[in-house]
Amino acid sequence: MEEFAEYYGMPSWSVTNAFRVLTRKKPLEDSNESKLAKVLSAFDLTALGIGSTLGVGVYVLAGEVSKQVAGPAVVISFLIAAIASIFAGLCYAEFGARVPKAGSAYIYSYVTIGEFIAFLIGWNLILEYAIGSASVVKGLSTYLDQLCGNPMSSFLGTHLPINIQGMGAYPDLFAFVVTILFSLAIAVGAKESTRVNNVFTILNLGVVFFVIIAGLFHVSRSNWAIPKSSVPEGYGDGGFMPYGVSGIIKGAAVCFYGFIGFDCIATAGEEAKNPKKSIPFAVIVSLAMIFLAYFGVSSVLTMMLPYYEQDEKAPLPHVFRINGWHVAEYVVSIGAMFGLCSSMMGAMFPLPRIVFAMSNDGLLFRFLGDISEKYKTPFKGTMITGLLTGILAAVFNLSQLVNMMSIGTLLAYSMVASCVLMLRYEVDDRRESRIVGNGRAISSADHDQPCGLWRRLFNSKGSTVSTKQTSRIVTVMVTLFSLWCFVFSQILTKFEEDLANVTHSDGIALVLGAIPLVVMLVIISRQPTSAVKLSFTVPLVPWLPGISILINIYLMIKLDILTWVRFCIWLSIGLAIFLAYGIRHSRLRQREQRNNSIAMMRDCSESALLGQENSKYSNEVPLILMHSTS
Repeated sequence: MEEFAEYYGMPSWSVTNAFRVLTRKKPLEDSNESKLAKVLSAFDLTALGIGSTLGVGVYVLAGEVSKQVAGPAVVISFLIAAIASIFAGLCYAEFGARVPKAGSAYIYSYVTIGEFIAFLIGWNLILEYAIGSASVVKGLSTYLDQLCGNPMSSFLGTHLPINIQGMGAYPDLFAFVVTILFSLAIAVGAKESTRVNNVFTILNLGVVFFVIIAGLFHVSRSNWAIPKSSVPEGYGDGGFMPYGVSGIIKGAAVCFYGFIGFDCIATAGEEAKNPKKSIPFAVIVSLAMIFLAYFGVSSVLTMMLPYYEQDEKAPLPHVFRINGWHVAEYVVSIGAMFGLCSSMMGAMFPLPRIVFAMSNDGLLFRFLGDISEKYKTPFKGTMITGLLTGILAAVFNLSQLVNMMSIGTLLAYSMVASCVLMLRYEVDDRRESRIVGNGRAISSADHDQPCGLWRRLFNSKGSTVSTKQTSRIVTVMVTLFSLWCFVFSQILTKFEEDLANVTHSDGIALVLGAIPLVVMLVIISRQPTSAVKLSFTVPLVPWLPGISILINIYLMIKLDILTWVRFCIWLSIGLAIFLAYGIRHSRLRQREQRNNSIAMMRDCSESALLGQENSKYSNEVPLILMHSTS
């Protein structure tokens, strides 16, 4: 055990030392100047967020959800999903104002929770962005192949077949080449790649605007009030909500994934000109525009054509084809290409930034974070991650891996909301020491009183200065709240899946399950907040971040068990890397070692000086005695 402890840089193995190493935190104010070029404006960040989110979803999601899940009420599903996404977006915006560094949720958790959890979050984000990029470029390749009459799939499927279960039918060389080209464009420079992304995003928004305006000439409100007698079997009861309230909720869960991607804005914090203001602005504006696009397209789509006649794979070209607008059909098809390219750029942009941040902190291999002198970007890391993404897109069948992107994103959203709560109630060391110096600190007698615990939990004395004790209370409450959200989500699932057969006992269980959540948020709200001034803060703390955590966890438990198994395997690989490399080469550990060495040298020098003085005194005493006897 002692050799193991020495290997990981601990003086002796113990639970306390292990906990200290795993929870060491990155200083909020890092004095190291970023080597990345600060070239991105608020417009660039907003376009990046819109492009990464408003991709294939706007051309596919509305038709799929309206036909199979929610009907015309898909517009409400998008509204619910947008509210949930805005909750998470507000938390990201506050962190962007507080921690303007590259790394997104990785840096946020490193600052507030500790090194181990930060590594797991960062490792998780690598998976999310890699699979997201691979799935987008795979969709781009498939869409273009279908548009041209499937020549690529026919040729490669005949001459280079892959007969392995769980993998693609053929090596998608086009997807691989496109991924490498996009990686090269990103590696050349952040400003140059965002210029390309801005063009794609503007064209994408133009097509969405065209769809909404052109569709308004062929809408009919009767498609939102179709009688049940006219609806084919298997497509609900007709009307605006043919699948009921449960269909709207299920639709919201699907539509929520259509908003995934805006968090890439936070990964560009070190390359933003004014990150404390531009990141919050870009997050809020991009989410608002994305919601308006989804809401407008889904409204026009379901009013132009009955929901049960929608095409699940390509709803927009289909609805214009049915109405005889072939020009609009081709415009939408071309717009889908631009949308996929924009989504591809937005999905790939944050991946090397996450790797750069982790390697710069010593948790991943150092060479991945080397900054090119010519391009001022992590060139090696960008090309290596692009190569891995290209291999995923070319070789593997991604249909079984898409859900892993969702679980990674939802976990990151939950961690960011938790971090917002912890930092909002963090200890004010200076103000606390001033109060202690004035003799107004909490007396030990309060701890001995029977009601002392409840007084501290609910802050009955009305203290306005956060201390270590109040900060610890918030940390414990946030942890318990997150754990209880899993229990409450299981209770809530009954109401979604079988609302018609809900009993009074189910209602009582729901109320009893909700009470602890409310009580914990009340306890958090009673604690004094930090006095740190920020350019942007989340409103309604702790209620809004608490709701965000609950929604994210609820959506996580809706994923299938195989997704959780694959997710655990990926985390196991990351854990092996962390224990074998990251924990030894951590920059925080090296900083601690330097500080310990300096302190040890100082102690040794002080001991040597003290020894010299003692030796001098011992030599002078005999001389004094000799003089006195003579």
